[in-house]
Amino acid sequence: QVQLVEFGGGLVQTGGSLRLSCTASGRTRYSMGWFRRVPGKEREFVAAITWNGGNTYYGDFVKGRFTISGDRVRNSVDLQMNNLKPEDTAVYYCGADGDWPNWDFNPWGQGTQVTVSS
Repeated sequence: QVQLVEFGGGLVQTGGSLRLSCTASGRTRYSMGWFRRVPGKEREFVAAITWNGGNTYYGDFVKGRFTISGDRVRNSVDLQMNNLKPEDTAVYYCGADGDWPNWDFNPWGQGTQVTVSS
């Protein structure tokens, strides 16, 4: 079973930036991406990148603030988050091998906390 490990969460002020990284312990086949979850709310799709064609997808709320990049050979994905807002506070989870439009990633990482202070 492939395992995913995320890095890069933390505390940042409104308007600041963070970069999340995720590496898989084995080969991912189709894609890698990110979801986020706030306690008491449903998970929310953030971004994904597909290995076939390098296509990128973003949640509607991103509005140009985040950029996903990935390396198929290294089975890794990064998420550069700029102009962060307090409503971006959540646990961010990395996933692999999901597909548009539902992005049912499997497996998932353990999550990394992102906190944006106002």
